[in-house]
Amino acid sequence: MLAKSTFTLALCTLLSASALAQQVTLPLPRLLTVMPMGGQAGTKVEVTITGENTEDVSELLFSTPKITAQAVAGAENKFTVSIAADAPVGVYDARVMSRLGVSSVRAFSVNRLPEVTRTKANNSVETAMVLVVDSICNATMTKRAVDFYAFQGMKGKRVAVDCAAAGIDSRLTPVVILADAKGGDLKVNRTGGVIDFTPPADGTYLIKVSDLTYQGGERLFYRLALQNGPAPRQPQTQTVSAMSWPPAGLAATAKANETEPNNKPAEAQKITLPCDIAGAFFPAADVDTFEFAAKKGETWWVEVASERLGLNTDPFVLVQQVKQTGLSDVAELYDIAPPMKVTSNGYSYDGPPYDAGSPDVNGKFEIKEDGTYRLQVRDLFGGTRSDANNVYRLLVRQAAPDFSLAAWAVHMTLRNGDRASLSKPMALRAGETRAFEVVVQRRDGFDGEIEIGMENLPPGVSAAGLKIAKGKPFGHLILTASGDAKRGFSLAKIIGRATINGAVVTHPVRVASMEWPVKDAKGEIPAPRLMADVPVSVTDSEQAPLTIAAAENKVFEAKVGETLKIPLKLTWRNEFNGTSIKVKAYGDGFSGIKEFDIPLKAATYEAVLDLAMLKIAPGEYTFAFQSLGICKYRYNPAAVLAAEAEQKKAEQLAALAAAEAKKLAATDAEAAKKAAEKQKQADAAMTAAISRMKTITTAASPADTVEILISEPIRVSVKPAAATTASK
Repeated sequence: MLAKSTFTLALCTLLSASALAQQVTLPLPRLLTVMPMGGQAGTKVEVTITGENTEDVSELLFSTPKITAQAVAGAENKFTVSIAADAPVGVYDARVMSRLGVSSVRAFSVNRLPEVTRTKANNSVETAMVLVVDSICNATMTKRAVDFYAFQGMKGKRVAVDCAAAGIDSRLTPVVILADAKGGDLKVNRTGGVIDFTPPADGTYLIKVSDLTYQGGERLFYRLALQNGPAPRQPQTQTVSAMSWPPAGLAATAKANETEPNNKPAEAQKITLPCDIAGAFFPAADVDTFEFAAKKGETWWVEVASERLGLNTDPFVLVQQVKQTGLSDVAELYDIAPPMKVTSNGYSYDGPPYDAGSPDVNGKFEIKEDGTYRLQVRDLFGGTRSDANNVYRLLVRQAAPDFSLAAWAVHMTLRNGDRASLSKPMALRAGETRAFEVVVQRRDGFDGEIEIGMENLPPGVSAAGLKIAKGKPFGHLILTASGDAKRGFSLAKIIGRATINGAVVTHPVRVASMEWPVKDAKGEIPAPRLMADVPVSVTDSEQAPLTIAAAENKVFEAKVGETLKIPLKLTWRNEFNGTSIKVKAYGDGFSGIKEFDIPLKAATYEAVLDLAMLKIAPGEYTFAFQSLGICKYRYNPAAVLAAEAEQKKAEQLAALAAAEAKKLAATDAEAAKKAAEKQKQADAAMTAAISRMKTITTAASPADTVEILISEPIRVSVKPAAATTASK
């Protein structure tokens, strides 16, 4: 893979034994927690946020206009969130605007049930927090403990208990137990599903919540819903695999429903093709069997969605022909393969840490002779699970070629043992260019090229889509902020455009991001998900350490087989380690460019491209150079000046307070007491100012930082070679 070979080879020469403490990529703003992490439609809720690299927070924003926030006066990192009465139930993205721009996102849930937030310890039967049926409790998991909740159950009146965690960006792996009044276990759920319980008698019942490994803290939050049953699960975010669902134009509800019993051959549900059926992997070991007639020469595509609906399922389809001698297998259909080879260890770049594949099904079968056929659908995880919520959607159709797209920021692989997998919001520094991989899930045989574009960007920001070539699984999007770009923000759109059967087809590109900044994935498995929209920002509080661009803003022209020279200009803003940076390229046709070195601090450089070696065909191309470098980065040095001023002022006030206290010490006792208290407060303020100064100065100290370096996009027009004159 290009990303692996480029980044790994570059770092083999960049890294040395002395460079053991670099940080990976320049700091980016990240929203870490929002507590409580949701609210009831039609109410206001005060939330407290925490973040990383989020100084000077100016706004708390959401992915819907139905939710707004106002800063709480005089309270740092607190906002009053207003949820409109008509806000739909669902999970929305929250993010903040800060000095470095827009942050990564955090899930914020909206429901219609009354909500409470746990405010005191409840780690025993005696201290169990009382819940009212049809309510939601927001809480963070207590480390090395179990959280207890109590409710009044009525004989025969069914209730449903649902603990939302992974689906709302939590690091919690919940174990939920429904118990009697003394704490004796009655029902246990360790898979994140719903506990469906009918009390055998009136009385008090307990809900016990813990982490699978008894971890706790602010990153292990949850929303515990207690409802009259049966009840739907709480809404959740979408995994990256959901990028390929639903197919364009699919109705919200299926045209038909699976009907039980249909497990045995004699019970097979009769259908006609094409079909669109809603079903459930229920009860345990359920095998849904459908029977249909088909004719020789027909080809049918089968798609099953279940895991992509947010369920822990693994659908499998078996197609068989019914013959007088028995059943003959026609096709076995398993998982949807990821477009790109996925990382083998969950974090480093022998593949991306994002998996756009799915355990769901999308495959085809061919009919070799007229006859009767059976199609079976089952969940390979469902042998012992009996959960009616494990639903699926079955589509059997003739070929409908199409595609789905997702994008994510390019990550990097460092030396063995360095395992960073970071959330990377589209927060650009002035003069920065960043690369995003754009992957395609091709449907029903479509293999055409796809043009990538981006719209509605902030002023000073531009984008170039490096097309996904015919039959290829991915391309790149290059996002650039000009060197003089001013602070700005917008909700952008990324689109993919292709021609299918003579018609132009356009689809949106979903953006994926890491839920948490995982700096060492040996101890914490990264968890990516799809975002609700595409927030983009640019900041002028910092500039990129290096800008690489063509010396002229033009389309470079050459003929097939010629040598193309592209003059580059380089703007160095930081010190870099080493003597040069190693450069290769992104872009169809140009990814085979032989790696070359650009000396550090070179203001110009001429890149020489051998089009004959690259075997570039006539056409219009866009590509970008890419490299890695270790720069000396200082975090928010401007804050040091402000901290110095604050410290000096605090020291002066402390000195004045001390002098006043000394002056009054031998006089009026009451005045002396007040002066001493004032001195104590001034000393405390001075100590705090000194501490802040130390923290800010340390953060602003130069730190070796490994950064992906991308050039501004370069456009090339390759013309056919000149015709030769035939000899007489």
